[in-house]
Amino acid sequence: MLFPTVEFAIFFLVVLTANWLLLPHRGAWKVFMLAASYLFYGAWDWRFLGLIIASTVFNQAMATVIDRAPDPNARKRLVKMAVAGNLAALGWFKYYGFFVSSAVNLAGRLGIDLPLPLLRITLPVGISFFTFQALSYVIDVYRGSARPTAPLDFAVFLAFFPQLVAGPIVRSSEFLPQLKERKDPRNVEAVEAFGLIAGGLFKKVVVANTLAAAIVDGVFANPGAYSALEVLFAIYGYAVQIYADFSGYTDIAIGVALLMGFRFPQNFEHPYRAVSLQDFWRRWHMTLSRWLRDYLYIPLGGSRGTRAETYRNLLLTMVLGGLWHGAAWTFVVWGLLHGGGLAVERWMGERAEPRPQTPATVFARRVLTFHLVCLGWVFFRAESFALAGTMLSRLVHFGPAPAVTPTVLLLVAGGIAVHYVPRHLRLRARHQFGRLRPVAMAAALGAVLLLVDGLGPEGVAPFIYFQF
Repeated sequence: MLFPTVEFAIFFLVVLTANWLLLPHRGAWKVFMLAASYLFYGAWDWRFLGLIIASTVFNQAMATVIDRAPDPNARKRLVKMAVAGNLAALGWFKYYGFFVSSAVNLAGRLGIDLPLPLLRITLPVGISFFTFQALSYVIDVYRGSARPTAPLDFAVFLAFFPQLVAGPIVRSSEFLPQLKERKDPRNVEAVEAFGLIAGGLFKKVVVANTLAAAIVDGVFANPGAYSALEVLFAIYGYAVQIYADFSGYTDIAIGVALLMGFRFPQNFEHPYRAVSLQDFWRRWHMTLSRWLRDYLYIPLGGSRGTRAETYRNLLLTMVLGGLWHGAAWTFVVWGLLHGGGLAVERWMGERAEPRPQTPATVFARRVLTFHLVCLGWVFFRAESFALAGTMLSRLVHFGPAPAVTPTVLLLVAGGIAVHYVPRHLRLRARHQFGRLRPVAMAAALGAVLLLVDGLGPEGVAPFIYFQF
C-alpha cells in the first residue's frame, strides 16, 4: 500500500478516525492499531505477515529472558543468540543469493566446482527496518537502558504502519513512552503534519518520479548512449531523486504519525549543504547513522583504540552499512568510499592546525563533499560495476545533451537550492499557514494535491528504500 494512492487515503481516514475514538480505551486501541498495521503490511504480500509476527514473538521472548538472566555471562550468551537469530532471518531473505553467487563465482575462478543451490527468495519489504528496530530493543534491554515492555506494546511498536516499511528507524525508547501518554486531538500538531505530508507528496511524486522518468533511469540503464553533460545531470538528478524520494517518504510518515498523536525523530537535515562526509552523515538518514554509531561503531571500539583501529572501525561500520542497503558488491564499494572518506577526514583533522573558516572555504568544502557523495551515488544506483565504470568514463565524452531539458535543470537546481533555505523562513511559512482559517487551509492543501497530481508523471513508482 503506497502513501500517494487513493487506497492509502481511504485506509488512513478510517484508521485516523478509529485512532482518536479508541485512544481512551488503551487495550482496544492497541489491538486495533496492530490489526491495521498488519493489514497495511499484508497488502504487499500476505505471506510475510508470519515473518513480522515471528520477529515480534522471538525478540519479545529474548528480551524477557535476557532481563531475567541471573548473571552477566548468561545475559551475554542470550543477547548473542538474539542478534544471531535476527541476522539469520535477515541474511536468509536478503543475502542468501548474494553470498552463494559470490562464493560460486570465486570458486569458479579458482577452478573449483561449488554446487550450491541458488534459490529465488522474495525480499520482504521493510525487513531491514523492523529488524534493526527489534535489535535495538533487545540490545537496550541487555545494556540495562530499557526494560521489557508488555508483549502487545512491543508488537505495536514493531509493526506501527507509518514507518514500518521505510523508516525512520524508531527506537523503543522513542516510541513506547508515547503509548502511555494521554493524547488530546485538540493538541495535535496538525499544521506541521499537513505541511510535512504535502511537502513529502510533492517531493516524491513531482520531483523524484519526474527526474527518474526524465533522465535518471534512461542514463543509468545505458550510459554509453549519452554525452558527458547528460551523464553529469543524471548523476546530479539521482542525488536529488533519492533525497526527494526518501525524505519525502519520511516526511509523510512523520506527518501521518503526528496526526495520530505520535512524534517520530527527524531523519534529514539538508544533507547537501554538508561541509564534510562526517557532516553529511549527521544530516542524511539520521536515524540509521545513529543506529550504526550506537550498535555497531561504538561496540567495535569506536575511537577508543589506536588510530589504525579507529580507521578500521569506520571502514567496517560503513561497509556493513552499505550491505544493509543492498546485497551487491556495488553497495560494498559505496560503503568503502564513505568509510574511506571518513577515515581520511579524521586523519587530516588530526594533523591540520585549526583555521578560521571563511565563506570561500565553506563553499569549497560543500562543493567537494557534494561531489564525493555523488561519486558514491553512482555505485549505489548502478546495476553493475561495468555500468558504473561506463557512467564515469562518459564524463569526458562531450556532445549534444538533449536529455538535459529545462524541467531537468529546474528540478536539479531547485532540489539542491532548497537545502540552503534558511530555517527561519521555513518556520515563518509554517506559522503563516497555521494562521489561515480552516477553509483557507483546506483550499491550500487541495491546491497542492491538485498540483502534485497534475505535475507528476503517470502512475506511482515505489519508494526507492522499499527495496532495502
